[in-house]
Amino acid sequence: MKKEIIINATSEKEIRIAITEDSKLVELFVESPEKERMVGDIYVGKVAKVMPGIQASFIDIGLQQDAFLHFSDIGDSLNDYNSLLEEEAEVDTDEVEEEPSHIKDAADGARGLQQGIFQSPSSLNNGSETATAVESTPAKPADRRDRRPRPHVNLTKGQDIIVQIIKEPVGKKGVRVTTEVSLPGRFLVLLPFDGKIGVSKKIVSFKEKRRLRRLVRSILPSSFGVIVRTNAENQDEKLLVQDLEALLRTWREIEKTVKEEKAPALLYKDMATTSSVIRDLFREDVERVVVDNKKLFKEIKAYVKMFSPNMADKIELYSRREPIFDANGVEKEIAATLSRKVWLKSGGYIIFDHTEAMTVIDVNSGRYAAKQEQELNSLRTDLEAAREICRQIRLRDLGGIIVVDFIDVEDEKNKKKIYDEVKKEFRKDRAKVTVLPLTEFCLMQITRQRIRQSIIHSFTEPCPVCGGSGLIQSKTTIVSHIERWVRRFKSESRERRLTLHVHPNLAEYLTEGTFNRLRKIMWRFFIHIRLEEDKSLAIDEFQFISRKTGNDITGQYSQ
Repeated sequence: MKKEIIINATSEKEIRIAITEDSKLVELFVESPEKERMVGDIYVGKVAKVMPGIQASFIDIGLQQDAFLHFSDIGDSLNDYNSLLEEEAEVDTDEVEEEPSHIKDAADGARGLQQGIFQSPSSLNNGSETATAVESTPAKPADRRDRRPRPHVNLTKGQDIIVQIIKEPVGKKGVRVTTEVSLPGRFLVLLPFDGKIGVSKKIVSFKEKRRLRRLVRSILPSSFGVIVRTNAENQDEKLLVQDLEALLRTWREIEKTVKEEKAPALLYKDMATTSSVIRDLFREDVERVVVDNKKLFKEIKAYVKMFSPNMADKIELYSRREPIFDANGVEKEIAATLSRKVWLKSGGYIIFDHTEAMTVIDVNSGRYAAKQEQELNSLRTDLEAAREICRQIRLRDLGGIIVVDFIDVEDEKNKKKIYDEVKKEFRKDRAKVTVLPLTEFCLMQITRQRIRQSIIHSFTEPCPVCGGSGLIQSKTTIVSHIERWVRRFKSESRERRLTLHVHPNLAEYLTEGTFNRLRKIMWRFFIHIRLEEDKSLAIDEFQFISRKTGNDITGQYSQ
């Protein structure tokens, strides 16, 4: 499989990173000041509320909404962090080897464009500088410890607490945080106060796992733990030591900041999207990285030469006049990503519908009828749709509950084929995915790890007219609302002269014909209404002004 990373950084306000597999877009990351990433940021906050009834607490970290801390996200090291806040000595922990679950190597970062994307190589040798490479998605406690709720959590209102963001706000929900702080680098994930050593399950060689454990154990300070990432496989000892030293310097800076700042305060800001993509996704299986910005090209080149010098030749500077995304066919695929309907090569199509709680995907055969056998037609369309749905889920970065309505097939073997195809395609996904077999009605239930909002939120915002629903009230319904408003007004007021402000489209509908709708309302209620067009109003809004006082009285007589 041909894998490439294409970076479009010609715009001053937006950087876009595309990951392609066999020339098809599979992942897209967008970095802009308005869409600043927060996952991986570390705060010292204050406990605002403890709610044992829902096994959670809310933490004030200085954001508009309090952060949500579930009791299952409170680790055993909470007392160690409390001692740090109280400037007490660090607590020693026993070193325990463990085999963690899959550590997601996410590539979506957080730092705004106004800051540098990479630090210079010399910063690693400067004790006052922070580390150059910190993974945007921290190693979550769910990946390395028991997630059962803790019934006896000793948290009190007003208590200072150190937390790290593990999930961005979705809808009206605030960020989700954990007390299990982690600092990931290119090869290692540092776990302060944890004392455990783990190796990524993606490293399959027992001999290599043993080598890495022994190496890390020999260089790791006491009371610290570490997880060895997949990138560390077959790497030289010098590079791992360099990565660990950088992470330790970052943690020392955080310890220093804790003693200087008062809660709520930001202790550590995670790195930029572009940085994390190169650090986490630029591996041996990537054929090339193409960048269209000379400054960014030099920064990436310097970073890779420092940590993976053998891969520096894979980085290319794009200098042609044609936009880089156009030349690689990425721009067209981005446009398709924003569409509700996605066409299949066979003539079928897929429909995506979103709610706050879940995403519903509908598969339709369209004009595809290559064979007379309905079962065979349905199976072929479903298999093609399964591959495209998995790609679109990764590309759109959909999370939470996903329900797919496949075309009905009767044979249980065919249902198994569709299920196996989806499972196979999701092996390429770095997010945690759970897939259930097809139901009797050919519905498939999928859950996918959600860390950030879907990519569509980076390019769109809710329509100010319909509020994001895609629907507005019909003109007939609006006229009925106006008529009911006039009825309430007439029953409570003796005034008989009003001015009605509406959108031009609604004004045209009200005044169609000689015996028009507005005239009927006036005759029915013996009231005079002067109609005025107002383009600033939404098409389904209206505004009544008293001609006696000049005041807006719409709200006084609304239901």
